[in-house]
Amino acid sequence: METTLKECRPGDKVVIVRVNGEGPVKRRLMDMGVTRGAEMLVRKVAPMGDPIEVNIRGYELTFRKADADNIIIQKLES
Repeated sequence: METTLKECRPGDKVVIVRVNGEGPVKRRLMDMGVTRGAEMLVRKVAPMGDPIEVNIRGYELTFRKADADNIIIQKLES
């Protein structure tokens, strides 16, 4: 089932299906290694849902809800 990174909870393991957005927003995400097929582990989600901390490609990234809403993911079985 596809959803967005914004809907994830701490401990979720996900794989990126696609990155939405246009121009500089999409380019910035892809430059950070957020590309199709990359696996992520959701580490922390702030109480109000913003920001979301993940591990991807061996390093940690933090996303705002607006950016996380552009990352379409599929949850992996734990």
